Amino acid sequence: MKLFHKSLLAFFICTGNYVYGQTAASAYTVTIHGSSNLHSWVENVELVTASASISRSNKTSIDVSSLSVIMGVYSIKSTEGSTMNNNTYKALKASEYPEIKYTLATAANSIIINAGCYVLKSKGKLTIAGVTKDVDMNVKIHEESGKLIFEGSQTIKMTDYNVKPPVAMLGMLKTGNEITINYRLVF
Repeated sequence: MKLFHKSLLAFFICTGNYVYGQTAASAYTVTIHGSSNLHSWVENVELVTASASISRSNKTSIDVSSLSVIMGVYSIKSTEGSTMNNNTYKALKASEYPEIKYTLATAANSIIINAGCYVLKSKGKLTIAGVTKDVDMNVKIHEESGKLIFEGSQTIKMTDYNVKPPVAMLGMLKTGNEITINYRLVF
């Protein structure tokens, strides 16, 4: 799923005394992967806003003091077409809860795992269909051509958020409970 809409993403990065400033993601990809009793499926998120405050106190750590990500539920599009889209919107109660939200709960410090590659161990709050849960995520961060790339994946169970896995074709197609969100953001 395309997760970040370029014009809606604000990101503030400080590195020592050097300030990158606010910028939009220059490239992004976010996909949701799931399965059913008949086949695997993929959905793309096409509209997301995000903001973060990030600093670097030295070459061994990238610090994130705040992070907020909001995804538009109606911007989720399936490779399986409009029937799957409508089942997704219904399952996520999109008319009542049109956004999926993630907020960093505690400032996080990355650790370097090798030259130019960091792991950010974050603790946050994820809200889906009006239900908020604590989520721990490991985000890989690396630098490439003067840009920061955030990437990773997170597996969740729909029922943890009171989301009933969608069914289609008069109940013949049943979606699995577990989904994986993959993301790659370039700042």
